[in-house]
Amino acid sequence: MDKISVNVSKKSFLYLAIYGAVIFIVLMGILFLYYKIANQVKENDRITYQIKEQTELKPVYAALNNMKNKDTLALPHPEKTAISRSEAGKFQDEFRMIAKKSGLTVVSITQDMNTAAGSSASFLHNIILKGEFAGFRKMLIELGSVPYLDKIEEVNIQQNTDSMEFKMKVWIAVK
Repeated sequence: MDKISVNVSKKSFLYLAIYGAVIFIVLMGILFLYYKIANQVKENDRITYQIKEQTELKPVYAALNNMKNKDTLALPHPEKTAISRSEAGKFQDEFRMIAKKSGLTVVSITQDMNTAAGSSASFLHNIILKGEFAGFRKMLIELGSVPYLDKIEEVNIQQNTDSMEFKMKVWIAVK
């Protein structure tokens, strides 16, 4: 076998070591900057999420501050009475006014014909509303001031993409 001898001068080895060190330092600098930028991207994502969260919670915070600043609310509790059968249609107009004042949209108010046709002491109304939950709360408080409101039998709340939908069964007392 033939032996191969490599003759590397000290000067060539020194150049090779210097170039290797420079390349190593440049690569380490690139890796350091890559990790630093990756951490900054994560921090930016976290801050963006916090900003989005704060934006979505701003109305809730404002509503809570408004509740703190106001005096304690006294719920209406009128003397319960009954409305005459001929004036029972007045409830729908009054309910629409209350809903509008509370910021809700009335989708439908239908009177149950089974209760209207019989000699029942109450009429059932099926009501569908759209809006925000805070408005629904205001509407319920205002509805408590209606003296001929007998009871609210059922409330169904459904979250839609644009707003909430509220379905209610409301009984009014009639003479």
